[in-house]
Amino acid sequence: METPIARTSRWRRLLPRSRGRWAAGIAALVVLAGAGTWTAVADDSAPAVHRQDRMMRVDGVSVDTSYFTTGGTQRRPAVLIGHGFGGSKAETRAQAEKLAADGYAVMTWSARGFGRSGGKISLNAPDREVKDASRLIDWLAGRPEVQLDGKGDPRVGITGASYGGAVSLLAAGYDQRVDAIAPEITYWNLADALFPDGVFKKLWAGIFVTTGGGCGNFEKQLCSMYERVAVSGKPDAAARALLTERSPSAVAGRIKVPALIVQGQTDSLFPLGQADAMAKAIEANGAPVAVDWIAGGHDGGDRETGRVQKRVGAWFDRYLKDDKGADTGPAFRVTRTGGIDSTDGAALTRGASSDTYPGLNSGPQSIELRGGTQKFSNPAGASPPAISAVPGVGGGLAQLSTLGVGLSVDFPGQHATFESAPLTASRRITGSPTVRVNVKAGQGDAVLFGKVYDVSPDGKQQVLPSQLVVPYRITPEQQGRPLDLTLPAVDHEIDSGHRLRLVLAATDLGYASPAAPTTYTVSLDSPLTLPTAPGLTTGSATLPWWTWGLPAAAVVIAAALLLTARRRTATPAPDPALADVPLQITGLSKKYAKSADRYAVKELSFRVEKGQVLGLLGPNGAGKTTTLRMLMGLITPDDGEIRVFGRAIRPGAPVLSRVGSFVEGAGFLPHLSGRANLELYWQATGRPAEDSQMEEALEIAGLGDALARAVRTYSQGMRQRLAIAQAMLGMPDLLILDEPTNGLDPPQIREMRDVMIRYAAGGRTVIVSSHLLSEVEQSCTHLVVMDRGRLVQAGPVAEITGSGDMVLVTSAEEITEPLVEKIAALAGIGSAVRTDDAHGLLVRLDGATSPQLVTELVRLDVPLTGVGPHRRLEDAFLTLISGGSA
Repeated sequence: METPIARTSRWRRLLPRSRGRWAAGIAALVVLAGAGTWTAVADDSAPAVHRQDRMMRVDGVSVDTSYFTTGGTQRRPAVLIGHGFGGSKAETRAQAEKLAADGYAVMTWSARGFGRSGGKISLNAPDREVKDASRLIDWLAGRPEVQLDGKGDPRVGITGASYGGAVSLLAAGYDQRVDAIAPEITYWNLADALFPDGVFKKLWAGIFVTTGGGCGNFEKQLCSMYERVAVSGKPDAAARALLTERSPSAVAGRIKVPALIVQGQTDSLFPLGQADAMAKAIEANGAPVAVDWIAGGHDGGDRETGRVQKRVGAWFDRYLKDDKGADTGPAFRVTRTGGIDSTDGAALTRGASSDTYPGLNSGPQSIELRGGTQKFSNPAGASPPAISAVPGVGGGLAQLSTLGVGLSVDFPGQHATFESAPLTASRRITGSPTVRVNVKAGQGDAVLFGKVYDVSPDGKQQVLPSQLVVPYRITPEQQGRPLDLTLPAVDHEIDSGHRLRLVLAATDLGYASPAAPTTYTVSLDSPLTLPTAPGLTTGSATLPWWTWGLPAAAVVIAAALLLTARRRTATPAPDPALADVPLQITGLSKKYAKSADRYAVKELSFRVEKGQVLGLLGPNGAGKTTTLRMLMGLITPDDGEIRVFGRAIRPGAPVLSRVGSFVEGAGFLPHLSGRANLELYWQATGRPAEDSQMEEALEIAGLGDALARAVRTYSQGMRQRLAIAQAMLGMPDLLILDEPTNGLDPPQIREMRDVMIRYAAGGRTVIVSSHLLSEVEQSCTHLVVMDRGRLVQAGPVAEITGSGDMVLVTSAEEITEPLVEKIAALAGIGSAVRTDDAHGLLVRLDGATSPQLVTELVRLDVPLTGVGPHRRLEDAFLTLISGGSA
């Protein structure tokens, strides 16, 4: 770390030298100052944090900022926190409050084009988003509570994830006032990330643009570049240059500050190679560097937020507060998954670490692969493509791969396979395997996708670690001679008896491949080299819980008995009396986060019987979604209990296997058939194929011959029914559906209604949450109406709609208009309206009683066939939630 004197002289070189430039700088600070508001953020265990929201102007663009401190004028270091792509400053608020409570002055902001900030997205252009960060540092330099290293030079660190991580690197390269950085799951070279080896990463690029609000929300030249590459399917030199000049790699030699680099293992957008490049470059500049491979990433998984933020805080304590006793952690750490916690179903993790960063090629070991020269095809249109990581779906697949469950697709005739003999001892891959190959294409470039599988001893199960694949573009000049290929960087253990399978495929769903059909010929020219990082030490397993849990439990139980004379078991025993009751909710309550008196659900109680189709109704904010999430074991109630077939619901409770759900829609692979999608889903559950009862579920869903067609050809209604069929696999006794008719037209809604009725007709139970009251009225047998977290009414639909002041009169003869007018004019009658068939009359009573109405109708010689209460569900619903008449 540099001395204050060095910092001061460094900053002086950046200061304006003329009086006019000084005036301009002061004016800029005045413009930045803007109007702001202060908000106090209370916390019972830390100093009160004050938040000041301020809209700043930079080069005519509004930048929405928040400033967090604990008040007072004591000098403290500052921290800037950037947000992820598609987000805003709101997502960084919790971390900002924590750092402010720990003694930092913290500023967050929404980048251009996001949140309430103005401007277009320029992908961290030096003269736009990076300049904005420098102007925020200018503002911090003027705060009386911010520690300075020199005039106009605050002691400042920058952190952030993804997009915010990149701006922390770029700011350190362009503004020498930055003193420490902690970028997370981000890129070093955006061109390499989106165009790896000249292959277009089309799915992620499309998601990138969509998440940014569409092409029109980007700077014009970026939009034009994306559209050009998306149409051609191949990045050109101009596209690579545009993204490279906005990447941290463009200022690699100028990033000379301590850097904590956090990168995700389940990340097909910014894989571990991006972190490797930034670590080597910054370390070469002489700055301290630590690398942390977390379990999650852009493809999902555990982002280890608590641990990572604690380590970021320690990093800043050391390099901003100059606290030499701060534990910044090892130079390299990797989170490893091993097994499942039997108590809650969570993946068990531990860390492995070393005092030096090993890179991606440490401790190489050679493994011979079998398989001679092989020929395979690149299909016309590059379809159907092989499947590895799938953004939006791939997160679940990547997590499954860490637990030894494989789910990937390589089509016959479209790939070459090379396989090792069974391993005689287990091996841990930590880094990027490499292999030398010889490739020839029938015409043009060869575009291949390399991946290494972990294959079970019987050969039936193959796992693709973190679902990662690497693309290669092999030009005609490179073909026909040995070529070294670097495979995906992973941390993965291969058990003894397993085999390694190298696959070189012609296609991959996430990437653009040549559309012209051709043939590839591939042979190996070397063994497969595995990096093993031998210097890593795996953290010791935590002690069995009972070694510390039993004594602690004894103390807690003793205290509880002494103080309350009561004893509550962690998991209530099954209730035999409810063994045949699908659902009973008793006294259920859940408070809003960080609130002492606001409830999402309060004292909710109701019961559902077999064969019922129960409609869960309520306005927005009524607590329906919270109730469903507690029912599925996703969140824990504050009070009360939920019992499914007599067993209490807890996260991971075994009885949840009897519950099927369709809550936020299902992600299907568009090029596969409906049946293939369901088979892949069931395979991922790990349950025997014969338990799926797929044919029964499909018969109820009523998809017919469409099951053999690709899902991309399905209408919205067919996709919804396929999603319902997926929820019905295994024929769960309790089926939960949240807004199953969203986006459907009237005929499709009617079909979905029939599906629910058919499912319940078999003695099973359906709970459906919907805003379409007319559909609920026609498909549900029972209702639960909620408002403001409380139960308003529960019971059969006919009972709820049958009460009220609306009466239906039926007649053997048509009721004429003159007669309707006479009835409407009677005393105590509010209105009278004929039904469509003219044989009925809807009469609203306004003081009169039903017997009085009958007497008057007889006097008018109306041939009555029936008189009874009638009210639409909409009327009943509005009455119930308003507490008055509809």
